Amino acid sequence: MVKVLKPGIYSSVQDLGRFGYQEFGVPYSGVMDNYAAKMVNLLLGNHENAAVIEMTMMGPTLEFKSDTLICISGAEMSPKLNKKAVSKNEVMEVYKGDVLSFGKLKLGFRSYLGVSGGFKTEAIMQSRSMYEGITSVSRLQKGEELPVEHKTISNLNKYAHLKVNQDYLKTDTVEVFKGPEFGMLSKKQQNLLMKTGFSISKENNRMAYQLVEPLENDLKPIITSAVMPGSVQLTPSGKLIVLMRDCQTTGGYPRVLQLTENAINVLSQKFTGQNIKFKIIE
Repeated sequence: MVKVLKPGIYSSVQDLGRFGYQEFGVPYSGVMDNYAAKMVNLLLGNHENAAVIEMTMMGPTLEFKSDTLICISGAEMSPKLNKKAVSKNEVMEVYKGDVLSFGKLKLGFRSYLGVSGGFKTEAIMQSRSMYEGITSVSRLQKGEELPVEHKTISNLNKYAHLKVNQDYLKTDTVEVFKGPEFGMLSKKQQNLLMKTGFSISKENNRMAYQLVEPLENDLKPIITSAVMPGSVQLTPSGKLIVLMRDCQTTGGYPRVLQLTENAINVLSQKFTGQNIKFKIIE
Protein backbone atom coordinates (compact mmCIF):
# COMPACT_ATOMS: atom_id res chain seq x y z
CA MET A 1 0.00 0.00 0.00
CA VAL A 2 0.97 3.65 -0.48
CA LYS A 3 -0.65 6.11 1.94
CA VAL A 4 -1.48 9.62 0.79
CA LEU A 5 -0.24 11.99 3.54
CA LYS A 6 -0.85 15.10 1.40
CA PRO A 7 -2.64 14.87 -1.97
CA GLY A 8 -1.00 17.85 -3.70
CA ILE A 9 -3.00 20.29 -5.83
CA TYR A 10 -4.40 17.88 -8.40
CA SER A 11 -3.02 14.36 -8.25
CA SER A 12 -4.84 11.38 -9.71
CA VAL A 13 -4.29 7.80 -10.79
CA GLN A 14 -4.24 7.41 -14.56
CA ASP A 15 -3.35 4.78 -17.13
CA LEU A 16 -3.48 5.23 -20.90
CA GLY A 17 -7.22 5.72 -20.84
CA ARG A 18 -10.66 4.24 -21.34
CA PHE A 19 -11.21 3.08 -24.92
CA GLY A 20 -14.31 1.69 -26.64
CA TYR A 21 -16.98 3.55 -24.65
CA GLN A 22 -17.08 6.89 -26.46
CA GLU A 23 -20.43 6.06 -28.15
CA PHE A 24 -21.89 6.23 -24.64
CA GLY A 25 -20.32 9.64 -24.02
CA VAL A 26 -17.51 8.30 -21.84
CA PRO A 27 -14.30 10.39 -22.17
CA TYR A 28 -11.00 8.70 -22.93
CA SER A 29 -9.24 10.19 -19.86
CA GLY A 30 -5.77 8.76 -19.21
CA VAL A 31 -2.44 10.44 -18.61
CA MET A 32 -2.08 13.92 -20.08
CA ASP A 33 1.58 13.29 -20.99
CA ASN A 34 1.76 9.71 -22.19
CA TYR A 35 5.47 9.98 -23.06
CA ALA A 36 6.46 10.52 -19.44
CA ALA A 37 4.00 7.92 -18.14
CA LYS A 38 5.22 5.30 -20.60
CA MET A 39 8.80 6.14 -19.64
CA VAL A 40 8.34 5.33 -15.95
CA ASN A 41 6.62 2.06 -16.83
CA LEU A 42 9.31 1.17 -19.36
CA LEU A 43 12.08 1.80 -16.84
CA LEU A 44 10.27 -0.25 -14.20
CA GLY A 45 9.63 -3.14 -16.58
CA ASN A 46 5.84 -2.63 -16.34
CA HIS A 47 3.27 -2.87 -19.12
CA GLU A 48 2.97 0.60 -20.70
CA ASN A 49 -0.67 0.77 -19.56
CA ALA A 50 0.15 0.21 -15.88
CA ALA A 51 -1.50 2.87 -13.69
CA VAL A 52 0.67 5.75 -12.45
CA ILE A 53 0.08 8.85 -10.33
CA GLU A 54 -0.21 12.06 -12.37
CA MET A 55 0.83 15.14 -10.36
CA THR A 56 -0.08 18.67 -11.45
CA MET A 57 1.99 21.72 -10.42
CA MET A 58 2.53 20.51 -6.83
CA GLY A 59 3.05 16.85 -5.98
CA PRO A 60 1.71 14.80 -3.07
CA THR A 61 3.49 13.44 -0.01
CA LEU A 62 3.31 9.64 0.09
CA GLU A 63 4.27 7.03 2.69
CA PHE A 64 5.14 3.56 1.45
CA LYS A 65 3.66 0.72 3.49
CA SER A 66 5.67 -1.98 1.72
CA ASP A 67 8.90 -2.39 -0.20
CA THR A 68 8.79 -1.65 -3.93
CA LEU A 69 10.56 0.05 -6.81
CA ILE A 70 9.55 3.48 -8.09
CA CYS A 71 10.40 5.84 -10.94
CA ILE A 72 9.52 9.49 -11.62
CA SER A 73 9.39 11.27 -14.98
CA GLY A 74 7.86 14.34 -16.63
CA ALA A 75 7.98 17.77 -14.99
CA GLU A 76 10.78 18.68 -12.59
CA MET A 77 9.11 18.94 -9.18
CA SER A 78 12.16 18.57 -6.92
CA PRO A 79 11.34 15.05 -5.61
CA LYS A 80 12.75 13.93 -2.26
CA LEU A 81 12.84 10.51 -0.63
CA ASN A 82 13.09 10.78 3.15
CA LYS A 83 13.98 14.47 2.63
CA LYS A 84 16.93 13.65 0.35
CA ALA A 85 16.80 14.83 -3.28
CA VAL A 86 16.36 12.07 -5.85
CA SER A 87 16.59 12.05 -9.63
CA LYS A 88 14.00 11.58 -12.33
CA ASN A 89 14.07 8.80 -14.89
CA GLU A 90 15.86 6.37 -12.59
CA VAL A 91 14.50 3.30 -10.84
CA MET A 92 14.77 3.64 -7.06
CA GLU A 93 14.31 1.22 -4.20
CA VAL A 94 11.87 2.26 -1.50
CA TYR A 95 11.19 0.44 1.75
CA LYS A 96 8.33 0.25 4.23
CA GLY A 97 8.11 3.58 6.06
CA ASP A 98 9.87 5.65 3.41
CA VAL A 99 8.26 9.02 2.58
CA LEU A 100 8.31 10.55 -0.91
CA SER A 101 7.62 14.27 -1.24
CA PHE A 102 7.85 16.95 -3.91
CA GLY A 103 8.95 20.56 -3.77
CA LYS A 104 9.34 23.51 -6.11
CA LEU A 105 8.15 23.20 -9.70
CA LYS A 106 11.16 24.00 -11.90
CA LEU A 107 10.22 22.79 -15.38
CA GLY A 108 7.02 21.52 -16.99
CA PHE A 109 3.65 21.18 -15.25
CA ARG A 110 2.85 17.48 -14.78
CA SER A 111 5.03 14.77 -13.27
CA TYR A 112 4.45 11.00 -13.10
CA LEU A 113 5.18 8.42 -10.41
CA GLY A 114 5.22 4.75 -11.30
CA VAL A 115 5.64 1.74 -9.01
CA SER A 116 6.64 -1.80 -9.81
CA GLY A 117 3.54 -3.54 -11.21
CA GLY A 118 1.53 -0.29 -11.29
CA PHE A 119 -1.08 1.06 -8.86
CA LYS A 120 -3.91 -1.44 -8.34
CA THR A 121 -6.80 0.95 -7.75
CA GLU A 122 -10.34 0.28 -8.94
CA ALA A 123 -10.76 -0.51 -12.63
CA ILE A 124 -13.95 0.73 -14.33
CA MET A 125 -14.56 -0.03 -18.01
CA GLN A 126 -11.13 -1.62 -18.29
CA SER A 127 -9.27 1.43 -17.00
CA ARG A 128 -8.04 2.73 -13.64
CA SER A 129 -8.08 6.36 -14.87
CA MET A 130 -9.85 8.55 -12.33
CA TYR A 131 -12.71 10.64 -13.70
CA GLU A 132 -15.60 12.25 -11.83
CA GLY A 133 -18.77 10.25 -12.32
CA ILE A 134 -16.93 7.16 -13.51
CA THR A 135 -14.64 6.27 -10.61
CA SER A 136 -15.52 6.72 -6.93
CA VAL A 137 -13.08 9.64 -6.62
CA SER A 138 -11.50 11.88 -9.26
CA ARG A 139 -8.27 12.74 -7.43
CA LEU A 140 -6.15 11.48 -4.55
CA GLN A 141 -7.65 11.92 -1.09
CA LYS A 142 -5.74 12.62 2.14
CA GLY A 143 -5.40 9.42 4.16
CA GLU A 144 -6.29 7.18 1.21
CA GLU A 145 -4.22 4.02 0.74
CA LEU A 146 -3.41 2.97 -2.82
CA PRO A 147 -2.85 -0.77 -3.41
CA VAL A 148 0.49 -1.78 -4.91
CA GLU A 149 2.30 -5.08 -5.21
CA HIS A 150 4.90 -5.91 -2.55
CA LYS A 151 8.27 -6.16 -4.26
CA THR A 152 11.05 -8.22 -2.74
CA ILE A 153 14.09 -6.08 -3.42
CA SER A 154 17.43 -7.69 -4.04
CA ASN A 155 20.40 -5.83 -5.51
CA LEU A 156 19.14 -3.43 -8.17
CA ASN A 157 21.53 -4.32 -10.95
CA LYS A 158 21.73 -1.97 -13.91
CA TYR A 159 23.14 -3.24 -17.18
CA ALA A 160 22.05 -0.43 -19.50
CA HIS A 161 21.52 3.31 -19.48
CA LEU A 162 18.51 4.90 -21.15
CA LYS A 163 18.72 8.49 -22.37
CA VAL A 164 15.39 10.25 -21.88
CA ASN A 165 14.57 13.12 -24.23
CA GLN A 166 13.37 16.08 -22.13
CA ASP A 167 13.40 18.66 -24.95
CA TYR A 168 9.61 18.53 -25.27
CA LEU A 169 9.34 20.13 -21.81
CA LYS A 170 11.02 23.28 -23.16
CA THR A 171 9.64 23.70 -26.67
CA ASP A 172 6.80 26.09 -27.50
CA THR A 173 6.08 24.46 -30.86
CA VAL A 174 2.89 22.39 -31.04
CA GLU A 175 2.69 20.17 -34.13
CA VAL A 176 -0.75 19.83 -35.70
CA PHE A 177 -2.61 18.37 -38.64
CA LYS A 178 -5.26 20.34 -40.51
CA GLY A 179 -8.62 19.72 -38.89
CA PRO A 180 -11.78 18.65 -40.77
CA GLU A 181 -12.98 22.30 -40.99
CA PHE A 182 -9.57 23.93 -41.61
CA GLY A 183 -10.47 24.37 -45.28
CA MET A 184 -13.50 26.46 -44.32
CA LEU A 185 -11.16 29.19 -43.05
CA SER A 186 -10.11 31.96 -45.43
CA LYS A 187 -6.45 32.14 -46.46
CA LYS A 188 -6.07 35.15 -44.17
CA GLN A 189 -7.50 33.19 -41.22
CA GLN A 190 -5.29 30.19 -42.00
CA ASN A 191 -2.19 32.40 -42.08
CA LEU A 192 -3.13 34.10 -38.83
CA LEU A 193 -3.71 30.74 -37.18
CA MET A 194 -0.28 29.48 -38.16
CA LYS A 195 1.73 32.68 -37.68
CA THR A 196 0.22 34.01 -34.46
CA GLY A 197 1.73 33.15 -31.12
CA PHE A 198 -0.91 32.09 -28.60
CA SER A 199 -0.82 32.14 -24.82
CA ILE A 200 -2.48 29.74 -22.40
CA SER A 201 -5.43 31.23 -20.53
CA LYS A 202 -6.25 30.51 -16.89
CA GLU A 203 -8.98 28.19 -18.17
CA ASN A 204 -6.80 25.11 -18.56
CA ASN A 205 -7.33 21.68 -17.07
CA ARG A 206 -7.54 18.01 -18.00
CA MET A 207 -10.62 18.70 -20.15
CA ALA A 208 -9.34 21.56 -22.32
CA TYR A 209 -6.87 24.42 -22.72
CA GLN A 210 -8.32 27.74 -23.84
CA LEU A 211 -6.05 30.21 -25.64
CA VAL A 212 -6.12 33.94 -24.93
CA GLU A 213 -5.72 35.47 -28.40
CA PRO A 214 -8.93 35.29 -30.48
CA LEU A 215 -9.14 34.42 -34.17
CA GLU A 216 -11.78 36.26 -36.17
CA ASN A 217 -14.49 33.74 -36.92
CA ASP A 218 -17.26 34.01 -39.51
CA LEU A 219 -17.73 30.27 -40.02
CA LYS A 220 -21.19 28.77 -39.96
CA PRO A 221 -21.85 26.23 -37.18
CA ILE A 222 -21.35 22.58 -38.03
CA ILE A 223 -23.53 19.58 -37.22
CA THR A 224 -22.47 18.08 -33.91
CA SER A 225 -19.58 15.78 -34.71
CA ALA A 226 -17.02 13.57 -33.01
CA VAL A 227 -14.10 15.21 -31.23
CA MET A 228 -11.10 13.72 -29.50
CA PRO A 229 -8.13 14.77 -27.39
CA GLY A 230 -6.09 17.25 -29.42
CA SER A 231 -9.01 18.64 -31.44
CA VAL A 232 -8.78 22.45 -31.71
CA GLN A 233 -12.21 24.04 -31.80
CA LEU A 234 -13.02 27.59 -32.94
CA THR A 235 -15.99 29.10 -31.12
CA PRO A 236 -18.35 31.76 -32.60
CA SER A 237 -16.60 34.41 -30.45
CA GLY A 238 -13.24 33.49 -31.99
CA LYS A 239 -11.87 31.63 -28.98
CA LEU A 240 -9.62 28.64 -29.68
CA ILE A 241 -10.14 25.64 -27.40
CA VAL A 242 -7.73 22.71 -27.43
CA LEU A 243 -9.46 19.60 -26.12
CA MET A 244 -7.44 17.38 -23.78
CA ARG A 245 -7.73 13.85 -22.31
CA ASP A 246 -10.95 14.36 -20.29
CA CYS A 247 -12.78 16.11 -23.13
CA GLN A 248 -16.32 15.40 -24.25
CA THR A 249 -16.84 13.01 -27.16
CA THR A 250 -18.82 15.30 -29.49
CA GLY A 251 -18.92 19.02 -30.25
CA GLY A 252 -20.55 21.58 -32.55
CA TYR A 253 -17.68 24.02 -33.09
CA PRO A 254 -15.52 23.82 -36.24
CA ARG A 255 -12.45 21.61 -35.68
CA VAL A 256 -9.75 23.65 -37.36
CA LEU A 257 -6.67 21.73 -36.17
CA GLN A 258 -5.75 18.38 -34.61
CA LEU A 259 -2.72 18.05 -32.34
CA THR A 260 -0.36 15.12 -32.79
CA GLU A 261 0.08 12.79 -29.81
CA ASN A 262 3.48 14.35 -29.10
CA ALA A 263 1.92 17.81 -29.25
CA ILE A 264 -0.64 16.81 -26.58
CA ASN A 265 2.32 15.82 -24.38
CA VAL A 266 3.96 19.20 -25.06
CA LEU A 267 0.82 21.18 -24.27
CA SER A 268 0.05 19.18 -21.12
CA GLN A 269 3.35 20.47 -19.68
CA LYS A 270 2.31 24.13 -20.19
CA PHE A 271 0.44 26.36 -17.75
CA THR A 272 -1.25 29.75 -17.55
CA GLY A 273 0.58 32.54 -19.37
CA GLN A 274 3.00 30.35 -21.29
CA ASN A 275 3.17 30.67 -25.06
CA ILE A 276 2.76 28.22 -27.92
CA LYS A 277 2.76 28.35 -31.70
CA PHE A 278 1.23 25.87 -34.10
CA LYS A 279 3.22 24.08 -36.79
CA ILE A 280 1.36 22.15 -39.47
CA ILE A 281 2.52 18.65 -40.36
CA GLU A 282 1.74 18.09 -44.03
